[in-house]
Amino acid sequence: MNSPLLQYLDNPTGTSIPSPCFVLEEAKLRRNLQLIDSVQQSAGITIILALKGFSMYSAFPLVREYLSGATASSLNEIRLVNDYMHVPAHTYIPAYRDDEFDEVLTRSSHLTFNSWSQWDRFHERVAAYNAQQQADGKPTVSCGIRVNPQYSEVATEMYNPCVPGSRLGATRNQLPDQLPDGLEGIHFHTLCENDSFTLERTLTALEERFDKLLHQAKWVNFGGGHLMTREGYDTEHLIGLLKAFRAKYNVDIILEPGSAIAWQTGVLVSTVLDVVDSQGIDVAILDTSFAAHMPDTLEMPYKPRILNAYHEPVAGKPTYRLGGMTCLAGDFMGDYSFDAPLAVGDKLVFDDMIHYTMVKTTTFNGVNLPSIGVWKEDNSFSLVRSYGYESFKDRLS
Repeated sequence: MNSPLLQYLDNPTGTSIPSPCFVLEEAKLRRNLQLIDSVQQSAGITIILALKGFSMYSAFPLVREYLSGATASSLNEIRLVNDYMHVPAHTYIPAYRDDEFDEVLTRSSHLTFNSWSQWDRFHERVAAYNAQQQADGKPTVSCGIRVNPQYSEVATEMYNPCVPGSRLGATRNQLPDQLPDGLEGIHFHTLCENDSFTLERTLTALEERFDKLLHQAKWVNFGGGHLMTREGYDTEHLIGLLKAFRAKYNVDIILEPGSAIAWQTGVLVSTVLDVVDSQGIDVAILDTSFAAHMPDTLEMPYKPRILNAYHEPVAGKPTYRLGGMTCLAGDFMGDYSFDAPLAVGDKLVFDDMIHYTMVKTTTFNGVNLPSIGVWKEDNSFSLVRSYGYESFKDRLS
């Protein structure tokens, strides 16, 4: 096995990595950040971290070596950006709470409104805050509006922000022909793990509807979904698109990828607790849960890759349906084949489980959250966090 982490996990005498445990590979995260930074530098744009995809704040010092900021979609995420990225947040929340808005404002550098009614409700408070900031010689907050170009190639409706009835972003008929004072940015987000050619077609739809407003903007946020760290992604094509758009509209461009940051940067280690025969189907029950610890696998849905396993059943090889440890009937994933029969105590390692996984875990059924650790660049393991009863209890009352 070519990865020191995987060699370590394959050690039959056992390891110091607990189970279940998310393990981030520091060197792989740096590799992604270096690629992303090369796009950022070549295109003359700003790329920031999207916390909704990767909120592992113990890794933020490494992220900050390459990226200058982060985007947040709740007050809690904003606070995490402030406390661990040590910068104000780029903030977008679908609807701002009146009782939180002033704190959101003071903790942000950019503020995107989801609808014209939200802008209409809060713009006077923004103007008053910015006026005081100017008087004090302090930075002001730059505001933008999220738009819906009514074009998206995302196949799964749950992740498509342009479906009819979508609450995300204003369509062209809902906006005036002139951006008002204090509103200087355009924000769109219609991609989900897409390539640069999808972005190109999206930009065509955006420009057809919003060209006049784009010419008035100071910045345009392209949102996330730009999976530039996936093998085969054409980064040169992306750079060309970004340069051309920036020159055409004379705007600053911001990208906030979610998956791309932590794509293929780590694993979820699990252990077989039991093997049962269920009406002729062999089922291996694990100490982790698809529903509680890997919900995207059921929501998207997609079948996660397991190291040293066959992704699809292979005739003549031991084949198992994998079950999670909650009592939810649908907490299972199948079927995988292996070179040897599974036994209690065997380790199963789910690949690419760092982005959009840790951020979505729950304690349903009182199941413990997986531990979190880092495989360091010096090939040592560091346990960052483990969980128990208190983590479950603190979510309840």
